[in-house]
Amino acid sequence: MEITKLPHAILGNKTRDIPVQDIKDGKYAELILDMKKAMKANNGVGLAANQIGIDLSLFVIDSKLANEHNVPDAYFNSEITEYSTERDELEEGCLSIPDYYIPVLRAKKIKLKAIDENGNKIKFKARGFLARVLQHETDHLNGLTIKDK
Repeated sequence: MEITKLPHAILGNKTRDIPVQDIKDGKYAELILDMKKAMKANNGVGLAANQIGIDLSLFVIDSKLANEHNVPDAYFNSEITEYSTERDELEEGCLSIPDYYIPVLRAKKIKLKAIDENGNKIKFKARGFLARVLQHETDHLNGLTIKDK
């Protein structure tokens, strides 16, 4: 599975939402597995569907990170509903922009709502590195990269 790189147009466009019934029917189970493999093979901690050239509102995160925080490792139609005013700046990289690292200012805490890979609605608070990864991947689904920051 090839990682889509800038300046590919798909990385600058908002991805399309996925019907919940399609998720419940398991239509994306194989894609999720493939995305997790591609993320690991490229030493990433997150990967959005548009980063592999697919216009879908889906991303995966590292399973160890997900397990540490007791959250899913696949997210459909995610939306950040709240950002803390407290922020911090850390250097970020992106699989779609090889060898490019830049300090990015992000909220320390967020509230996220999404649909998990079983089609269940989920809502939770995230902080620290998990919050940063979720913001980075949700940005991808909204057509933003770290170069836009």
